[in-house]
Amino acid sequence: MVRKRLGDLLVESGLITDQQLSQTLATKAAEEKLGDALLREGFITEQQLIEVLEFQLGIPHINLFQYSIDQDIIQLVPKELAKRYNLMPIRIDDNKLFVAMADPMDYFAMEELRMATGFQIVPGIATKDSLYRTITKYYDLQESIEEVMGDFTPDESVEDLGITDEDSPIVRLVNQIIANAVAQKASDIHCDPQENELRVRYRVDGVLRTERELPKYMQNVLIARIKIMGNLNITENRLPQDGRIKMEVNHKPVDIRLSTLPAVHGEKIVMRILDLGNALNDINKLGFTKENQMKFRTMIEKPNGIVLITGPTGSGKSSTLYASLNQLNGEEVNIITVEDPVEYQLYGINQVQVREEVGMTFASGLRSILRQDPDIIMIGEIRDFETAQIAVRASLTGHLVLSTLHTNSAVAALSRLIDMGVEPFLISSSLNGVVAQRLVRKVCRDCAETVKPTARELEIFANAGMEIHTMQRGRGCPNCGMTGYRGRVAVHEVLPIDGKIRKYIMSETKRGEITRYARESGMQSLLQDGLLKVSEGLTTTEEVIRVAASD
Repeated sequence: MVRKRLGDLLVESGLITDQQLSQTLATKAAEEKLGDALLREGFITEQQLIEVLEFQLGIPHINLFQYSIDQDIIQLVPKELAKRYNLMPIRIDDNKLFVAMADPMDYFAMEELRMATGFQIVPGIATKDSLYRTITKYYDLQESIEEVMGDFTPDESVEDLGITDEDSPIVRLVNQIIANAVAQKASDIHCDPQENELRVRYRVDGVLRTERELPKYMQNVLIARIKIMGNLNITENRLPQDGRIKMEVNHKPVDIRLSTLPAVHGEKIVMRILDLGNALNDINKLGFTKENQMKFRTMIEKPNGIVLITGPTGSGKSSTLYASLNQLNGEEVNIITVEDPVEYQLYGINQVQVREEVGMTFASGLRSILRQDPDIIMIGEIRDFETAQIAVRASLTGHLVLSTLHTNSAVAALSRLIDMGVEPFLISSSLNGVVAQRLVRKVCRDCAETVKPTARELEIFANAGMEIHTMQRGRGCPNCGMTGYRGRVAVHEVLPIDGKIRKYIMSETKRGEITRYARESGMQSLLQDGLLKVSEGLTTTEEVIRVAASD
């Protein structure tokens, strides 16, 4: 029997098009596997790839989340071997050891495993993501927690516990909590002291979920270790502190912003994970509709003026700004940013860190930048009148200024600037446009099914002047943690400033009237853009209502 090539199988099963296949083949590196290249481009999910490989190779697919793996089996396979080859032993039957592998064609791994265990190896195929999580859970986290609890007497002082010794159990436990969060693509880790335990929660796709609860007596030593990693004062527990942790997780650089807050039952710690390998640097991948993307590109490609991105914390404003800078970056332009903090370092762009303790504020940094002959300036956030005023002046003297504001809608940004004290005539002559943005969770592609909309959903669509006949909803599967969602996509409201809106700003027209005119001129609200993404099968009505209900 002639084995079909993977690309042909994927095209035949309708998962990718001929065009996507040839595009991937043209761009993939010589040593990169086709499956990995298609995953990188986002044309297929790992689950879809595995189903096709299962058919192509005749090797069964193993769902690791269904297995409770015995500790005796774990001890058979050394941790170093499991991590090096990305494999997980799952059960023994007679003289056979069943193993889940990312690459079941890796004969070197199977031979080494056979020599190490003395068993005949029966491979199965599993997703890299589930393997990484399972290896972390069974080999690292379990081991670290057991060691810490074994080494630990509750009356011991923090100093006795080796929180600076890289091989101590508490150090390994903290590293594993962070590694596990990175594996689950969490954006934040919350360590919440409760009355009788320390709760560790991860924010995945914008929603918090409890990962584990640790004994109360481990609280102080765990928090002390995290504070040492962020160069904070471990003896100060009455005042909030901010720090930064840089580390490597699974050979990838990860940057963590650290914040402590004294609470009733001890210090609460939040770690914001900035995965440096995951920065979105392409405007085409931000979720703009074709029309909105065209309007946005027009705004940022003007030689001067201000472009504002608005939305609450965690709505992806930074990603949009960085993607815009990436688009504009070239040797012929001088781009300078003032940020607090510098989240992602971009090649070829001069990034300045705000340091308020030494007087380096947004406003003072911005003044100095103007003497550096910039073409494009990015300000992390316009927080006060002084920064807003300098930004406006910079845009009027021939610079393009990109920045963010905390407002709920695009039109609200206009009144926010006026409330800050900026003169309406300066706003009307300097502003190019405003983009309001939110993030909604995407339906998991592995367990999505087509469903009919409910009567309430039909009503919501009708009120927005739209129709819908079918939509996608996730059943919930191990790959999405049974939530039915995996990953996020942005919804936008794009407001270009035209002559009529400039007149409205000058005459301080009410916000409602400007909104009405903008919608008549073709501006889609956050709700409409969200519902459009529901009709495309990207998200659900509940998600859109959750982030754009006030619309």
